[in-house]
Amino acid sequence: MPGLWDVHIHPDYLSLNEVPLPDQVTLFGHRLQSALLDSGIVGFRCAGAHHFMDVAWKRAFESGQHLGPRLFAAGHFLTTTGGHFLTSGHALEVDGPYGFVHAIREQIKNGVDHIKLNLSGGIMGPAWDLHRHSFLLEEELKAAFEICKLREFKVMAHATNPAAVKAAIRLGAHSIEHGYILDDECIELFLQHGTWYVPTLSISHLTPGQATNDWESRWVKNRNLTQSLCCRADAASDEHRTGFKKALQAGVKMALGSDIRPLKDAALLELGLWVRDGATPWQALVAATRNGAAICGVGDELGTIEPGKIADLIVVGANPLEDINNVRRLQLVMKDGRIVSDKREKKHA
Repeated sequence: MPGLWDVHIHPDYLSLNEVPLPDQVTLFGHRLQSALLDSGIVGFRCAGAHHFMDVAWKRAFESGQHLGPRLFAAGHFLTTTGGHFLTSGHALEVDGPYGFVHAIREQIKNGVDHIKLNLSGGIMGPAWDLHRHSFLLEEELKAAFEICKLREFKVMAHATNPAAVKAAIRLGAHSIEHGYILDDECIELFLQHGTWYVPTLSISHLTPGQATNDWESRWVKNRNLTQSLCCRADAASDEHRTGFKKALQAGVKMALGSDIRPLKDAALLELGLWVRDGATPWQALVAATRNGAAICGVGDELGTIEPGKIADLIVVGANPLEDINNVRRLQLVMKDGRIVSDKREKKHA
């Protein structure tokens, strides 16, 4: 089958006091490589990384210096003062129309593939960082989207409530990330504008009370979320699930992105959540293969098995259409038509 894609990722959220920058950059590259070799994830789209470490690893992989997945870089994600997830270290706080214009130009100058804008709050954050709140003024929104349009850079929009989702779609966002609350007008706009939706179900669904198998339970135990954040996720999960189902049933263009770590587990967990929430295994796999490549602009070359396309392929031990978790039974990984990981049991003479 085609290799898997995860189109919403971040490096680990480590402060520079905890882990020096060179070590963080090295760790990010190691985990990207591990995701390719151990889980068959051949492509990633980054949603925010400090010091442009995603740009550095993209260049290293493309040059052949290191073996790794295909990587599409965002640089920092941009939000306002008092915006979303400031403690991550990957956010830049900017204000005013020309504040956003300047910050976006800086991202472009440093080699990013797309611009990540955080337009609203989230589930994971302090009490004042709420997903029902939008952060940018209208003039800030217009300026940010206008400079991206002039420079022909796609906007990856963190939008978590109907007002933020609708504003982003109308202004030309390439993709909406999260969409924890979607009303019927949101769905209509997705379809009208052909905007991508990346639902990141893992953020609202992976809590102790919601884990349904051993993989999810182990991940939740290692995640060790505070009780308050678990409560926020649990409170948002039903509405998130409802919006996801509406989008799926309506035929909104959707791709799989996890927004969690470690990267080698994240996409596999997200695949399971898609199926749990009503997607067929086929729909989930299309979101994680063909649509993953398409949202990154390389669907003509990657994401499906067809004559003339690049052979980024995996072999698994059983049919994932019968059980989506069969993607975990990885046997082989190919990149550019070459085997880069062989997990088959070796037969001895």
